[in-house]
Amino acid sequence: QVQLVESGGGLVQSGGSLRLSCAASGIIFSIKGMGWYRQAPGKQRELVAVISSGGSTDYADSVKGRFTISRDNAKNTVYLQMNSLKPEDTAVYYCNVKVNYNLRDYWGQGTQVTVSS
Repeated sequence: QVQLVESGGGLVQSGGSLRLSCAASGIIFSIKGMGWYRQAPGKQRELVAVISSGGSTDYADSVKGRFTISRDNAKNTVYLQMNSLKPEDTAVYYCNVKVNYNLRDYWGQGTQVTVSS
């Protein structure tokens, strides 16, 4: 059974930092990419950052320069270092894993990030 366990969310003040982690287990196929999405109340889920198994990265313009995605392929773990947090970063953050075999997506349960003014 595939399981993505997220951790690291919480409440921080504007300008603060958080580090999210997502550990994937039970995945028998090679991973194409891992990433983070977020969904704020009343808004659509959006891509925050993605990293391929080869190490290439991409970021939403709104977080570029503030967030850093990284991964440990051997442990199937992805991280999101979030610095200079803003109230508009407040959302539920979801971990995502895409496998090469059939391009199926797997999702974490979500972790709440709240940035106060």
